[in-house]
Amino acid sequence: MQNIKNTLSEIPERISGLSELAYNSWWSWHPEARMLFKMIDRASWKLSVHNPVKMLLSIDNTILKNMVKDQKFLRQYDSVIAHFHEDMKTNIGWFIENITPQDDLSLAFFSAEYGLHHSLPFYAGGLGFLAGDLLKESSDLGIPVVAVGFMYPEGYLQQRINSDGWQQDDNEPIERESAPITRVLDAKGKHRVIKVPFIDPALFVEFWKVQVGRIELYLMDTDINENEPWNRGITSHLYIGSPEQRLRQEIVLGIGGAEVLRQMGKKHSVLHLNEGHTVFAILERIREKVATGMSFNEAFEQTRSTTIFTTHTPVPAGNDVIPFPLMEKYFSGYWPALGLDRNSFLALGIDPKDPNAGFNMTAFGLKGSLYHNGVSKRHGAIARKMWHSLWPEESEQKAPIDSITNGIHVPTWIEPKIQLLFNKYLGSDWVSKHDDPEIWKHIDDIPDEELWQTHYWLKTKLVMRIMDRARQRWMNEQPDPKIILSSGVLLDPNVLTIGFARRFATYKRATLVFQDIERLKNIINDRWKPVQIIFAGKAHPADDQGKRLIQQVFNIAKDTSFGGRIAFVEDYDENLAQYLTHGVDIWLNNPQPPYEACGTSGMKASLNGVPNLSIFDGWWIEGYNGKNGWAFGDKEGNRSDKEDATDIYQLLEKKVIPLFYDSDDDGLSVKWIKLMKEAIKSTAAPFSARRMMKEYAKKFYRPALQFASDIQMVKKTT
Repeated sequence: MQNIKNTLSEIPERISGLSELAYNSWWSWHPEARMLFKMIDRASWKLSVHNPVKMLLSIDNTILKNMVKDQKFLRQYDSVIAHFHEDMKTNIGWFIENITPQDDLSLAFFSAEYGLHHSLPFYAGGLGFLAGDLLKESSDLGIPVVAVGFMYPEGYLQQRINSDGWQQDDNEPIERESAPITRVLDAKGKHRVIKVPFIDPALFVEFWKVQVGRIELYLMDTDINENEPWNRGITSHLYIGSPEQRLRQEIVLGIGGAEVLRQMGKKHSVLHLNEGHTVFAILERIREKVATGMSFNEAFEQTRSTTIFTTHTPVPAGNDVIPFPLMEKYFSGYWPALGLDRNSFLALGIDPKDPNAGFNMTAFGLKGSLYHNGVSKRHGAIARKMWHSLWPEESEQKAPIDSITNGIHVPTWIEPKIQLLFNKYLGSDWVSKHDDPEIWKHIDDIPDEELWQTHYWLKTKLVMRIMDRARQRWMNEQPDPKIILSSGVLLDPNVLTIGFARRFATYKRATLVFQDIERLKNIINDRWKPVQIIFAGKAHPADDQGKRLIQQVFNIAKDTSFGGRIAFVEDYDENLAQYLTHGVDIWLNNPQPPYEACGTSGMKASLNGVPNLSIFDGWWIEGYNGKNGWAFGDKEGNRSDKEDATDIYQLLEKKVIPLFYDSDDDGLSVKWIKLMKEAIKSTAAPFSARRMMKEYAKKFYRPALQFASDIQMVKKTT
């Protein structure tokens, strides 16, 4: 890749729409748009790691000028641009049906992270990808959302494994000038800066915009000259460990984010808050209403009636609790603006089960919202049990916490080769109807050989990608050869391949399969029916226990007695996740129940014909039907690791391995392919983000907007 030298203004007029397209992540979930950029120059597209802005800025201008003469490219360009512009038209008729339109009918979505594409690395895991998929599906459906989050200029972390298997945490700075993101400018053409209201000493943020189809996402950054040095790092990384710095980050997200929307004129009637990090947005919305003359109680009730709070945390320790002295330090000048004194303000965040612990962000989020949900049916029940004390007058079963099971954005997570198969056998318009279960019955029309050949191609592509990553590190860094050998260079696409890829936290039990090493060796090294396992995932920088799990996996991967059939692939990100969920044969998931609130990686695998081998927890309790994969363990988590590991071994030995290698004369395992088809049919519609967003609209968004509309109507008639 050459040094960045062009400006997008130099793109020839005939194809000038490439600039607008490159800066809208719509291209990331439309394969025809990605193919358009790939047609310009295949090598540049690959070297940019599929980032069209970076590619266009670095490519030789002669290539762009030549594309104007390429009729095949121009036909593709015209088709893609026409589709893009058609999708950008606002159409929210279905969404506001039966709601009397008033001044504003939009929603503001707040989240600490967003997983949109690997060119924008401001995500850590599932919470971020859920937020990213929510925005993409909102764009597809025409749900009027504006979103707020953080830039995180130093990203999450770039993972490197050293020779003893320890995770090294390197910064992964966002290349802002070559990313699909734009500065928000003021009237003088300078980067726009706002002051976070009522916070002393003063805090300032500049902000950027990411265009996600029809949805605008505003990202804040405190690393600017206007801030004191100790304030500049507030938004540098996700999930800062220091309690005080974490509080400052959450103040900027909730209160600063609300101010960004206010300054940008982005009026909204409803708040949707993604986890407890965001809940100070409720305070700011209340303060705005109090400033117009409302009492606190009236402002609180109006805000509460138009706020949705989604909790993702199935354990009490996962909720942020701020010490009271820190809350006093930062909010003593704020609570008078709400019309409250110290005690009444701090009481907003008290958890009745532990009133002396501090200001509980989740407790406040639940108190300050009318609509609450867990992210799977199982998690909804757990949340009702955890937070029943907030509604002591209700039974635990009737505690007002609903559940909307997470879903994945199908156009993003479907592999293009698989999508071509679906286009052929499900009809070219299946994408627009993909939440209809009837459509997926046609999966059975796909010839077994075609589905298997496509999967085998993706599996080979995964192995080659892993090898290429290892080769690049070998060339660039000359690391210990054991690092390279343990990273997957000895993998074989003909072997049954299990994938385990997720954040390395202790409850996810990455090393569960190593409970009986000798039994595992016999499974792995069977001469005629071998098995290989690919591990990937990052530990939080402050999580030494998670890093020790990675180290354990690495040490087993470099053990020669496993023959290179255990691999740890470093620096797991959205790009590698795509390869893995498309290319392995089985997706392994074995967290300690009931700590998996939902889990969406298994949905992504299943959508692409990769069956799950998963414990009964999260979404799999709803997803497993006895024909689309395997389930094991106890839903309540009352069994030992040894017992759960024994279940895995037995399933592999008795069912999984024999089924995979049960081939006919043509080399096809007809029964395995039937399993793959069932995995797709049982996942695609019920676990899609489209189903999820239609549920949010029906259960929460429309009632909240109707309330807001009614309030506006009353104001106009009085």
